[in-house]
Amino acid sequence: MRRLLDAVYDGCAALAALAMVGLLVAILASVAGRQFGFNLTGLDGYAGYLLAASGFLSLAHTLKRGEHIRVTLLLQAVGPRWRRGLEVWTLLAGVLLAGLFAWYSVRLAWQSHEFNDVSTGSDATPLWLPQLSMALGAVVLLIALLDDFVLELRGQRVQISSEEALHNE
Repeated sequence: MRRLLDAVYDGCAALAALAMVGLLVAILASVAGRQFGFNLTGLDGYAGYLLAASGFLSLAHTLKRGEHIRVTLLLQAVGPRWRRGLEVWTLLAGVLLAGLFAWYSVRLAWQSHEFNDVSTGSDATPLWLPQLSMALGAVVLLIALLDDFVLELRGQRVQISSEEALHNE
């Protein structure tokens, strides 16, 4: 099960990286269009969709690598027993919030599909297509938070601290 979950997190990170490359291509094409006098309609909208996709699809992978911003000042000030209680509480709150976010993201994409909602641009992109990346990212983040919550309850969660956060220059 661990390998499957890690593969899901890594797969979403790979999709986020592809979206980031697509964003770069869209921006470069837009810049080239301004320089050489041609216009690719809808390109700004697609760049926005790709930016959102890269952000949402990378959430779970970032969480599992310990790269999310954490306020550790309080955790360092309390003992191990309180620290574990705070970790369980924050993970539970994260699971609940991510659950709501995942539910409403999936619901939004589903309703956009049902109502045939399209973008207001001249390309008239069906909005459920770019909304899928947000829904998928939110669902996988929920799974990652549930994973961490269960590991914390079992006492098997490994705290990964970002090396960059430890450098005080």
